[in-house]
Amino acid sequence: MGAVGDAPGNLGSRLRELLGRLLGLDDDGVSTPLVLLSAAVAAAVLSPLLWLLLRASEVPLDEALSLLRGSTEVFANSLVLVGVVTAASVALGVPLAVLTVQTDLPFRRFWTVAVALPLVVPSYIGAFAYVSAFGPDGALADALAPLGVSIPNVYGLGGTALVLTLFVYPYVFLTTRAALLSFDETQLEAARTLNVGYLAAFRRVILPQILPAVTAGALLVALYALSDFGTPSIMQYDVFTRMIYVELNSFGDGRANATLLSLQLLTVTAVVVALESRIGDDADAGYGAPAASTAMISLGRLRWLAVLFPAVVSLFTLALPVGILTMWFVRAEALAYEVGGRAFELGFALNSVYAAALAAAATMVIALPVAYYSGRSNAPLARLTERATYLGYAMPGVVLALALVFFSSNQLAAFFGPTVSRAVYQSLPLLVFAYVVRFLPQAVGATRSSVLGVDPALIGAARVLGAQPKAVFRRVTLPLIAPGVLAGAALVFLTTMKELDTTLILHPTGFTTLVTYIWRVQEGGYYGRAALPALVLVVLSGLSMIPLLVQRRDT
Repeated sequence: MGAVGDAPGNLGSRLRELLGRLLGLDDDGVSTPLVLLSAAVAAAVLSPLLWLLLRASEVPLDEALSLLRGSTEVFANSLVLVGVVTAASVALGVPLAVLTVQTDLPFRRFWTVAVALPLVVPSYIGAFAYVSAFGPDGALADALAPLGVSIPNVYGLGGTALVLTLFVYPYVFLTTRAALLSFDETQLEAARTLNVGYLAAFRRVILPQILPAVTAGALLVALYALSDFGTPSIMQYDVFTRMIYVELNSFGDGRANATLLSLQLLTVTAVVVALESRIGDDADAGYGAPAASTAMISLGRLRWLAVLFPAVVSLFTLALPVGILTMWFVRAEALAYEVGGRAFELGFALNSVYAAALAAAATMVIALPVAYYSGRSNAPLARLTERATYLGYAMPGVVLALALVFFSSNQLAAFFGPTVSRAVYQSLPLLVFAYVVRFLPQAVGATRSSVLGVDPALIGAARVLGAQPKAVFRRVTLPLIAPGVLAGAALVFLTTMKELDTTLILHPTGFTTLVTYIWRVQEGGYYGRAALPALVLVVLSGLSMIPLLVQRRDT
């Protein structure tokens, strides 16, 4: 009878043990409130997808099928753009990485920084610069017209692919360069002793080992090209993001169409993200410490000729855009008296800083429990909550903004009435929430790395001395992880400053920021008015590249 009577107790004990393993409650520093808080953050991040699916379920099936058949051109345009930009980025990024790592290219350190810097220029700023230079009424087009020289059409697939490639190829360059820096050069030397030429040795020895890194960078490029809104819109090329924005601002069935287009885009994005996650893990596994000795490949007489490659790339990615913006900035004072519209005000920059600061602060606070939980526990729920935060980063900004529009105008109105709905729709808190969902992984990643770096012996010593878990976290853990927390917040701040599509759709009425002002004046053709805020954005974006460029001494 005793054994039978103990059975329910044993079952309950086993269930508690299983639950503890699933949630990580047996791990040091993990408590039930921490688990619940992390789960709540993950649920909040996942909620926009739920709202989008709820809105899609309201669309009649026949309308959905009709739109699906009618969106084949947009689907094809998006895939063609992604394919062209990805292939072109690999064609630029891999040779540049090889030149700056494995050859005696003159001024290697300078060119390493120069060819990585285009990543700091928002692609829509690059598109604006190229249109203002090469467009029908552009500066270079007007200058060459008296000479009878005409410039090819910059709009459409060609211009969109060119601009995106010029400003996103550094993803491939940086991942490939990281793999080359950790490549064992003795393998290359062994191949060379067998009288194998460098090209053959690269194909047989180097390429198989750096291929995961190249592929990981290429998939990042593909994801960016698929989700970018500003460049295709400025270049007038119909892809998913541009058509979603157009449909959202139209009447009639516009929102229903935008919803279904968003689901198609999310499906394609999910495939790219799955590939990136799988291959990215393999690429990260291949990054080791820099090789102890690097065998430089002598370019001989081609050394100075090879310099032309990074020089020409830098000319079109840095010198030309900055030069065009500077030219318009110099001419802006004269233009201010010739055109109508509102002139740039310091308040627009302050609005950008204010919104970005709110987003950075909120993200820092929200990321802390998720990062601490995933850093202190290997439980399945800990990994799940961390992965859930990456959904918003993978979701294109225009899709995320659309989901929040539906939430504020439909779900809130249904549950709390139109008054609450109007108060939330296009409000600053809703915009900040969108920023948090979009860029939370940046803060989680930086904070989690710091949590993993804390020596468990320090925490154990504090516990032995009788300190409570909350006191240990406040006095020991938090000061140690503070640099990572602040670094994540700074990255969120700088990224938020240049976020375009989410800001365009969700910004409160009358709340003009740098990006909304740039977008408004470039649509009106007032290029001089956009020059100053565009230059400010480029400088601020450049700050986010400093940690990446100085993390290796050889840059």
